[in-house]
Amino acid sequence: MRPSDTVGNTPLLKISDKLYAKFETFNPSGSIKDRIATYIINNAEKNNLIKKGDTIIEATSGNTGIALACIGAERGYKVKIVMPRNMSEERKQMMRLFGAEIIDVDDGDFDRAIALRDELSAKHGWFNSNQFLNPLNIECHEKTTGVEILNQTKDIGEISALILGTGTGGTMMGIRRTLIKAFPNMKVVACEPAESPVMSGGEHGTHGIQGIGDGGRFLVDLKVLDGIILIKTEEAKERARRLIKENGIFVGVSSGANVLAAERWIEKNNPDGIVVTILSDRAERYLSIY
Repeated sequence: MRPSDTVGNTPLLKISDKLYAKFETFNPSGSIKDRIATYIINNAEKNNLIKKGDTIIEATSGNTGIALACIGAERGYKVKIVMPRNMSEERKQMMRLFGAEIIDVDDGDFDRAIALRDELSAKHGWFNSNQFLNPLNIECHEKTTGVEILNQTKDIGEISALILGTGTGGTMMGIRRTLIKAFPNMKVVACEPAESPVMSGGEHGTHGIQGIGDGGRFLVDLKVLDGIILIKTEEAKERARRLIKENGIFVGVSSGANVLAAERWIEKNNPDGIVVTILSDRAERYLSIY
């Protein structure tokens, strides 16, 4: 069995009476992005789009890069990662340990990272996993994460809301596709950095909740959202620290944002059912900013 064969089937943790969170740190490289990296590369191999020795390129804030670097090491691919240089050094170190090469762009400039990824892919013939616009991103979470949540909540009760931050938007849109069929009244609420409220109609800005708020809507269909909750970077960090110290849940900053947004929605709406969110990654990639 390869590491990528263990992706998925992660636990659903009870955070409080009405809040449950998918514990994605159980994936082999430690984040939810192992799901789409494996799903997209498996599909590429199946369709003869990539072979051992080829090069994969992607633009990322970090976790997709780590996941692709991991699968590249496992299967014999070269991996090139384009990312803003203000992303955490721990993330970069993890990618380099797996053997990936990092190509920097200016702080917070995801538009340039994506454009440079596309330019280099076209110039060199490298495989572009294209996470920000790839429908396989949504399909992956529809067929894996969403199905797992549905099975894990069978004996818990109705899901009143799905609440989480969005990077590409694939996680939210994919999970929603599955859950909304079982719970048609379920609310879908995004959280985004208060310093970069793009989906809320504001301007893109630099923030510290790495993994969400990458400057675009990408795969998010705003028409299906029932609300957006703004979370400040420092609030997300503090909630993540509390999850670590008070619950023993070793997670990153976006997990803090997700949990805090869900808690605020629960306090305001007092739902009859439960709320589901995501614990996206482990804390070791943020130690220098905690």
